[in-house]
Amino acid sequence: MATTTITPSAAAAPRRRRVSRVRRRAALGWAYASPTGVFVVVFFILPVVLVGQMSVSDWGLFAGNKGINAPDNFTAAFAAAHFWPAIVFTLKYTVVTTVILLGLALALALLVQESNRWKNLLRTAILVPSALGLASASLLFYALYSPQSGPINPWLQSLGVVTEPISFLGTATSALWSTVFLIVWRFAGFYMLLLMVGLQGISGDVYEAARIDGAGRWQTFTRITLPLLRPSLALCTILCITGSLLAFDQFFILTKGGPDNTTITIVQLIYSAAFAGRNNLGLAAALSVIVLAALLLINLVQFRGLRGKDS
Repeated sequence: MATTTITPSAAAAPRRRRVSRVRRRAALGWAYASPTGVFVVVFFILPVVLVGQMSVSDWGLFAGNKGINAPDNFTAAFAAAHFWPAIVFTLKYTVVTTVILLGLALALALLVQESNRWKNLLRTAILVPSALGLASASLLFYALYSPQSGPINPWLQSLGVVTEPISFLGTATSALWSTVFLIVWRFAGFYMLLLMVGLQGISGDVYEAARIDGAGRWQTFTRITLPLLRPSLALCTILCITGSLLAFDQFFILTKGGPDNTTITIVQLIYSAAFAGRNNLGLAAALSVIVLAALLLINLVQFRGLRGKDS
């Protein structure tokens, strides 16, 4: 009986082909990922490195880098006249906006989820403001709030609600709540959509089992809906808090930090240090580094506090 002899080279051929296929797939993966990698390096890593360098340098807007001056920029940042008031106001605005916006978004998501006849109309009406840019929405509300030419005061006076025009942006309290109303109007539909996706991911069998066990609406909401909606709520909370802490457009357009510098946010302070008269990019970079560190810490706390027990 004849026997077949397999040479070492013939036995190694399938292994070489497998290695070649793995290498080709790896090269193809790197080719697909390289555009994203270049984007991250150019638009994130390099700017962060540059900001870090600027934060420890005497860097003027027009004079350029005059040399290292660490830690003078950070000392000046903490000693700035409006630093701590800006921190307090930004935190206050963040808390108010997050509570109202997420509460309303959850209520709207539940309403749209349970509504049958007017579901599509409600979804469209609530989502329409989300298509408008924040700067455009701020300009729109600036015109609406105007005591001279805005339509809100004439409407209220014609209805007998007020006798004199209301200065929506004239005091610190009214400016804050007017801006919060703008943000809630603009973003409620967006967060409603995120929560609605989470609600649709909850199986109907869970609710059916709860009804069979005699659970009421409140028990179903607190013991089934909220726990199962926790990932979506965590995402919305993180997005809302981060966006509120970085608020700039709405206050820059509506209040310019007024009245009497009572509505200055931390990002407005960075803009003021860099461009509005001071032209000190080193100070602005130091403030940016402080904000970045605070955001990283806050997001870390949020991830640890909002993630589920099984995460």
